[in-house]
Amino acid sequence: MSIKIKTAEEIEKMRIAGRLAADVLEMIEPHVKAGVTTEALDQICHDYITQVQQAIPAPLNYHGFPKSVCTSINHVVCHGIPASADEIVVEANGKYNKPAVLKDGDIINIDVTVIKDGYHGDTSKMFEVGEVSLEDKRLCRVAQESLYLAIKKVKPGAKIGDLGTAIQKFIKAGSSRFSIVKDYCGHGIGNEFHEEPQVVHYKNSDRTVMKEGMCFTIEPMINAGKFSCESDEQDGWTVYTVDGKKSAQWEHTLLVTKDGCEILTLRQEETLPRLMHNA
Repeated sequence: MSIKIKTAEEIEKMRIAGRLAADVLEMIEPHVKAGVTTEALDQICHDYITQVQQAIPAPLNYHGFPKSVCTSINHVVCHGIPASADEIVVEANGKYNKPAVLKDGDIINIDVTVIKDGYHGDTSKMFEVGEVSLEDKRLCRVAQESLYLAIKKVKPGAKIGDLGTAIQKFIKAGSSRFSIVKDYCGHGIGNEFHEEPQVVHYKNSDRTVMKEGMCFTIEPMINAGKFSCESDEQDGWTVYTVDGKKSAQWEHTLLVTKDGCEILTLRQEETLPRLMHNA
């Protein structure tokens, strides 16, 4: 599959889809509090996307995924399925706590992808529930900083491999305890949810050249402990850290511009400019 360069018309549709995805994360923030279930958060997001935005939640029924957003709490790395009650999952490789009711001190990633007029906007952020430990705050901050660092590397002529290499250098310089998940990556995006190129978040030699008009996501997942993950054999989606330590992730959809990039999913609370002049 080749990398799709977006036309001016497609770029405008990507801007709209990206803005809608960011709006969902801004809308849901006041609802993220102790005692709320991820099932309730999913329903609020679903109703907002379908009724207010008149759009489609891309995860719903995507390869069988049963909900409209992904909700990943604490040691759940990604693809957490919203639910109404906590669960203990017993599998051959161990026993896993699958949380669904938010508790004081939790951290949670909510991952939103919206389809509008056939084009996708994909983004996620970390939310802190109540009083979060300093260590967990640091994990969330470092994960976000690694995303921002990579965004500043995006420009025509740069290599896709530069992004993961920069993230790994940053994580290693800051803390030997934190690690980068290697099993999941960013991706091209447009009228398909997942397109070329793949964007890995660790040191690599991918020499794919960025070109104006390319759209892709950067979405580093940073673990507080080991980088290894385990997938839930029963639901086929939920991914846990292998050592039970927490994980954090932030994601943006980007457009490569003539001298840098445009952050299509930028939220109002962020201090980065929408247009990054990285040349």
